[in-house]
Amino acid sequence: MAKEKAYIPALNFHWLTPLYDPVARWLTPEARFKRQMIERAGIGAGSRVLDVGCGTGTLAVLIKQSCPDAAVFGLDADPDVLDIAYGKAARAGVSLDLQLGFADNLPYADGSFDRVFSSMMLHHFTMDEKRLVLADISRVLRPDGELHVADFGHDNKMMPDLFFEAGLEKNGEYAVYWTLFGRLLLWQTRHRAQART
Repeated sequence: MAKEKAYIPALNFHWLTPLYDPVARWLTPEARFKRQMIERAGIGAGSRVLDVGCGTGTLAVLIKQSCPDAAVFGLDADPDVLDIAYGKAARAGVSLDLQLGFADNLPYADGSFDRVFSSMMLHHFTMDEKRLVLADISRVLRPDGELHVADFGHDNKMMPDLFFEAGLEKNGEYAVYWTLFGRLLLWQTRHRAQART
């Protein structure tokens, strides 16, 4: 069960969860890089989109607002941030399919999604955990699907190799943002099988 497994809450402490959104807006160019990710993804009508580690739902709401005809799913291990995400979606007047779960054991069938997003989640994991997460993301992507990642951390230079191990293209970053936490990088990758067609 998802509730029995350990997870890292927003800002590392449960009591700080209500402060996550204002802190994210203040310390990172959140609106800019998330809109850039969405534009880069080129989400079409009828697409199925997953935001892994969706947190308070900011990115998922933006995706749905930008692509009203897409089915947008969000998954997070923290029930408190999902409550915030539900409220945010309701205030924005959009419908999201939000679910409690873990990124290394996605509760979706193989080839379920056209696009998967991960924003400021992977740095929470060890290298081995990143491998498990990316492998499961690769599993739920359709053969022509894409993964869009925004993250920071000292091991960012390893991301292209991790993508490759998971069966994705070995892509480098396409954008860099400077934050108080260091460099925030954006990546876009897809299945290597699609790259060969």
